[in-house]
Amino acid sequence: MEDTINDAGAIIKRWDLDASTSYNRVANLFKDYREEAQQLLDAVKTLQHCMHFVIKESSSSELLVHAQTLMQIAMKRLQKEMYTILTGNRYFLDSETLSTRSSRQSTHSSVSDDEINEITDTEVSISTRVSEVEKVSELVMANLKAIADCMIGAGYGKECVKIYNLNRKSVIDETLYYLGVEKLTISQIQKMDWKVLEKKTKNWLSAVKIAVSSLFHGEKILCDHVFAASEAIRESCFSEIAKESALNLFSFPEMVAKYKKLTLEKMFTVLDLYNSISELWDELELIFSFDSFAVVKSQAVESMVKLGEAARFMLTEFESAIQKDSSKAKSGGGVHPLTRYVMNYLVFLGDYSVAFSEIIADFPLSIQSPLPESYADDSPVSVRLEWIVLVLLCKLDGKAQYYKDVSISYLFFANNLNYVVSKVKKSNLKFLLGSDWLLKQETKVKLYISNYERMGWNKVLTSFQENLTTEMSLREAREWFMKFNSGFEEVYRMQSSWIIPDPKLRDEVKISLARKIVSGYRTFYENYRESLSGGGVKSVVRFAPDDLQNYLSDLFYGTGLSEHGTTTYGSSPSSSLSISTSSSPSHADKLVYCKFYGLDLTSSYTPQALIGCYGSKG
Repeated sequence: MEDTINDAGAIIKRWDLDASTSYNRVANLFKDYREEAQQLLDAVKTLQHCMHFVIKESSSSELLVHAQTLMQIAMKRLQKEMYTILTGNRYFLDSETLSTRSSRQSTHSSVSDDEINEITDTEVSISTRVSEVEKVSELVMANLKAIADCMIGAGYGKECVKIYNLNRKSVIDETLYYLGVEKLTISQIQKMDWKVLEKKTKNWLSAVKIAVSSLFHGEKILCDHVFAASEAIRESCFSEIAKESALNLFSFPEMVAKYKKLTLEKMFTVLDLYNSISELWDELELIFSFDSFAVVKSQAVESMVKLGEAARFMLTEFESAIQKDSSKAKSGGGVHPLTRYVMNYLVFLGDYSVAFSEIIADFPLSIQSPLPESYADDSPVSVRLEWIVLVLLCKLDGKAQYYKDVSISYLFFANNLNYVVSKVKKSNLKFLLGSDWLLKQETKVKLYISNYERMGWNKVLTSFQENLTTEMSLREAREWFMKFNSGFEEVYRMQSSWIIPDPKLRDEVKISLARKIVSGYRTFYENYRESLSGGGVKSVVRFAPDDLQNYLSDLFYGTGLSEHGTTTYGSSPSSSLSISTSSSPSHADKLVYCKFYGLDLTSSYTPQALIGCYGSKG
């Protein structure tokens, strides 16, 4: 036994760091002397086996003391080798290389022989370079594992883990620093200007995916490999190097959610943060699977909860802002700025459909009257979106009272509802609101246009209905043309400044009016033009059918002279969403609601209470 210990000792002393004559003191043993490195590991195992035998014989023998001294020399050398490997091979131990290696191994295991045969020369070249890096990485990891197994087996696991943890924790801290992740307090966050905080949030959003999918994932792969011999050491080691940084990383979104100056436009920053955690959740569960990381997952959940609360608060403020908006209707009956603001906001919300759905799932509407039956089968997010659109449309009802002519009110309704439909169709909102909802709104647009045509062109259209099949005398014909001329000119002057912004809807209305007006006029024109060709015919038959067509073609661009249009609509329209000091509907709002829905003006109505009326009457 003594000879065996001496033989092992001879190998160990060759790599003694304290031997002043040893030329190998600064050598990279596991890189430059692979065989000797393996001999050293074998010598340690042999020495350990001998020490167990000697202890059984005599726990205080000189031979045991000598063996213990040799073991300390070996452990000191192995500590130095682990430190050298960890510090000198960061490139081959970077998280991206480790996580890529893991994913490639997983992919290769599922690739068939036929697929391998289809790999191109370029792919082979790239694969070769990657393989070379992987080979070095695998060798480095194997060396670390061999040292860790040897030291842990010899009872020096604590010393091994200390060196490993110090090095790899610094790697995580440095990487997060370069990614722009800072350690901030809630006090610092609250004092920040939003532009500064927004920039930090963008940095965080860019960093979190890399931090989770590459950095923490790679570190767990390395830790699991190096300390494969002990699950307890794997957990304590990974927890030591990653838990603090992970907690700091996932506490940032919660602090943003508590920012005291959250306003409507900050909704999408909040949803970005929520979305990023939600999308990474499966990876978080996998990477932070140890019990010691429960606090990290709890922090991520708490951040999502607070972000959800912030989003729900801002959504409530958004609905309130719509109800409080005090801007006037646009001259010309065009799309109101409030409509554009609300729908653009909802379109952005639709881009966060998954996160928005999760946030809204347990956030029921708080209204005084029941929702229409048509809402019953819809999802919570659909109901919420339908409700917001309904609040908008009810508000637009109130703004329409600034028009003195009811026909432009209908044009105003048609333009705004058509804009709503258009924005829904071109965004993710179409999936959230559904085809049935869209069909109902399109039907309402057609109804509004029909009412506009009937009431806006009443003086012109009724003349055809009354006289189309009646034979007239020349005097009656002359009077008919004079009446038509007067009616058409009056309507044209009034509507010359009216507008239909949507080209498709504008053309549809023009075609519809031409079909009703030009076709009817052509009959009278052809029947009586020759008979009235006597003196003053131009003063009586002032329009040819093509002239009427041209006049109609010029309408709905909003380019007419203001004195010919309906300009007495109150003050000029607001260019942005404005907030009044009261959430109660104005007296003017109530007048319009009563006019449209036959309500009792003496009663007290809130916008919420009107939902049944709007839902049933459109």
